Order: sequence, then C-alpha cells, then structure tokens
Amino acid sequence: MFKVLVTDPIAPKGLELLAKEEDIELYNEPEIPYEELLEVVGDFDCIVTRSRTPVTRELLDRARKLKVIGRAGVGVDNVDIEEATRRGILVVNTPGANTIGATELTMMHMLTILRNGHRAHESMLEHRWDRKRFMGTELYGKTLGIIGLGNIGSQVAIRARSFGMKVMAYDPYIPREKAEKLNVRLVDRLEDMLREIDVLTIHAPLTHETRNMIGEREFEIMKDGVYIVNCARGGIVNESALLRFLERGKVRGVALDVFSKEPPPPEFIDRLRHFENVSLSPHIGANTYESQENVAVIVAQQVIKALRGQTVEYVVNAPFPDLSVLTLIKPHLDLAEKMGRFMVQWSEEGIREVHVEVRGDISEHFHPISAAVLKGILEEVVDFPVNIINASYVARDRGIKVEELSSEETPDFKHYIKVVVRANGTEKVVAGTVLEGQLLRIVQIDRYRVDIEPEGILLVFENKDVPGVIGRIGSLLGSANVNIAGFRLGRERKGGIALGILNLDDQVPEHVLEDLKNIPEILFVKQVIL
Repeated sequence: MFKVLVTDPIAPKGLELLAKEEDIELYNEPEIPYEELLEVVGDFDCIVTRSRTPVTRELLDRARKLKVIGRAGVGVDNVDIEEATRRGILVVNTPGANTIGATELTMMHMLTILRNGHRAHESMLEHRWDRKRFMGTELYGKTLGIIGLGNIGSQVAIRARSFGMKVMAYDPYIPREKAEKLNVRLVDRLEDMLREIDVLTIHAPLTHETRNMIGEREFEIMKDGVYIVNCARGGIVNESALLRFLERGKVRGVALDVFSKEPPPPEFIDRLRHFENVSLSPHIGANTYESQENVAVIVAQQVIKALRGQTVEYVVNAPFPDLSVLTLIKPHLDLAEKMGRFMVQWSEEGIREVHVEVRGDISEHFHPISAAVLKGILEEVVDFPVNIINASYVARDRGIKVEELSSEETPDFKHYIKVVVRANGTEKVVAGTVLEGQLLRIVQIDRYRVDIEPEGILLVFENKDVPGVIGRIGSLLGSANVNIAGFRLGRERKGGIALGILNLDDQVPEHVLEDLKNIPEILFVKQVIL
C-alpha cells in the first residue's frame, strides 16, 4: 500500500483518480502548515504539491519513505531537484495541461485589441452609446506572425487560419514538415517575418536567446500599425521599447498577460492606461476550470505510474539510486550539459542534427551523457523542464536527429566528449574533458584548440590575427564598464584566423555587441552565457 499526501489544492477529479486505486491510501491536506508537514512526511511514499509547498532539503531529510514528488503544474522552482535526485526520488510534473487555456486567452486578447471590445463594454456601463468611436479591424485577411510553433503556438495557428488569417512562424527548432501540415509558412530569419505581419503573437520560453527578442530594432522593422500579443513569458518583449513605439503610434494595439516583473510596477500600467487598444490580464493563461482539471488528472496519472514503477511521460529529474555511479559521472554530465548550452547559443541557426561522441573510460555511460548534451540544448528552446530521461524524446518530438558514438579509445585525454551540431548546411563543433576528476574544460571550438572553463559569461569571436584587435575590443568593453576576467586564444597559424574567448564579469550590452561586430578585423562575435 502506497501512502500519498496532497499538500496543496488540486481539482477533485485528480483526487478521485488517486482515491479509487486499491494500492493507494490518500490523505488530502491542502492547507497543511510546513512545520506540521515536517512532522508527518516520513510516513508517506508520495507527496503531491503545487507552488505553495516548499520541498526543501530539510523536508527531504525527514521523508524517509518518499519515492515520488508530484508537481501539479509545470514549474518546479519550489522543489530541491538536486537533493531529490541524489536521494533517488522521482519528480514528475504536468507540462501541456494548460495548452487550450493559453491558446484561447491569446485569441481573446487578439480580438479584444482589434475590435475594442473591452472599451466598448466600459462605455456601455457609463450609459454611453459611442458607436463611431469603436471602429475596429478584422482578423480576416491579416497576416499573423507566431514566435514559437510548439503546442500553444500550433493551436493558435489552427484557430487563426479558421478566422481567415495568413499565418507565418519563426521557430528554429521545429521541423518544416510540422509547419507544412499546419499550413503555416515557416521562416528561417525572424526579421523576414516581422516585415510582413499585421499581428505578432509570442509562444516561446524565456531564455538567453529570447530575452528582449523583440526590441528597438525589431519594432523598427515592423509595419506601421502592428498589433502585439504576449501570453507567453515576460521579458521576451522589451517593455521600454514597446512603450516608445506605442506612444509613437507604430504599434496600434498591445495585449499582455505576462510581464518582465510580476506584478508589474504601477508606473508601467499607468503609462499603458492612456491608450485605447491595450488589453491586460494578470498571468491567467492556465486559469480555466478545464486546465486545472487537466493538471490534477495528469499529475494523478503520473504519480500512479511512478509508484508502480511504470514508464512516466513527464519526469523532471533522473534519480540515481547508485550514488557511486552519480559521483563517477556527475562532472561529465555537468560538462555535457554546458556543452549543449554553449552549442545552442554558438550556433547561428536552429539545430537540426546533433552528433555526440563519448570516448575513454566513461564511454559505457554514453547514453546519459548524450542526453545531458540534449538537455543543455533543449532547455534553451522549450518552456518545460528537460532532463536526461526525457531529453531524447523531446529532441525526437522537435525533429532533431541524434547520433551517438562511444569508444574506449580517446585522442589526447582520459575522458573526451565531442558534440557536432548541424543546421541548414552549417556545422559547429565543441569538445571537452574533465581534468583531475572535477575540472571542466572545453578543449576545442570548431577547428580551434582552446582551454576554457565553461562558466559564466563568455565573449567568443573570430578575427584576423593581426595586432590591435584585442586592444580595440578591450576599449569598447571598458567604455561600457564590462570587466574582462580572463582571455584565451586559439589559432591555426600566426597571421591567419584566430578564435578569442573572453571571460567577463558582466553581460555585454546589445549596442556594444553591434560596435564589436563593426570592427573590420572581427569576422564573428557571440556572447554565450553558461
């Protein structure tokens, strides 16, 4: 008999699923205080939480029998994943449960700002009959641009087409075949889409790649009178730039369910208050009865399977019951994940193929190491947790081809991991090793031999190997108050092409990156955050 404790409120249907299982003894305590939970958690095989309950190391110390943590929702910020993993406790969650809720909220906001529905309603409540004031715009015949053609983006595309809209999408990590099936025109460059669209909607995660993705430059590219809808993540649209272009009239309407800081500052809302075509909501994409029921049902199903040792679709972590194995390969898993994270930022295009080589005396563990590489790549492009259990599945679902190679032979090091990614005819390479059992090093980038600690902020650039380049870079960074913490150089020969890597204490502002790109001797420059 498995004892399951529900510590936060979930929909009744999920509780019913758990209660009817003969091998589960259910305890529903949705408001249990943390101190009381510490006293009783040792008796339970599973706890089901939402965001209210902190699953801390202290709690896990008391949870002697705990096998499964069920998170009713996507985010797992309240769960100490590393400690749960170390103890062999499975953590499961419920991604995708709010897809339809978020989709319909997007369509509601889109219609609201094009047809002035909210303002017309307010006017009627004030006993006014301002028919001429509320002249609107139709969705029919307009071009919709979607950033992120995942679950929610795809559902928005289907509904937009039913309104008679033309649909374009930018998503470097979606196979072209998927877009074709949806009758969506997939573009390789964001700016190509921004020039054509009448309405922009965003359905991407907030990552290093997408933060401030829509800023000053992108607004300049768009047509006059464009409409902006963001029900995905705050921070993808630069809010300062959005206000400027709304005030200038280039942006005709704005709908926001998410903000870079939540709740947003009163002064931001006050500035938006003065515009007619603005529709705001307090991050309610998942706030439907159906979404909440889906969350409860899915978490119950996951918990039941996990307790019985069956395959679970939505696993957040990868428990290692044998801690000696974890101790042996954990530095290599950390290195592999950082290499994947490096690759997704270093590559200019969306990654379509990943080739992973694991050599030396860690070669027998090539499957989890390869999965760690995929985890590093995919965490930058999806909006749900990825781990070494589900990474291969997520990659396959995204249309990414994965090849794995293992060998006990290694060129120069005791342990060696090499990753090659391909995208639209281009190929990028990174290789790394672990020295003295714990020192992570990147030893190759493309054709260059290097020696880099994969940590913090890196400025990676290719340049003509001539005097004065590093000095000019240093001057530009210094003028922006960005401190250089270290420098490494890789080159094939003197006077040829070199690869420079700077370790920085602070991120480089976008305008400084543009100035760096304009140095004649610089062929390519990229900021990578690890």
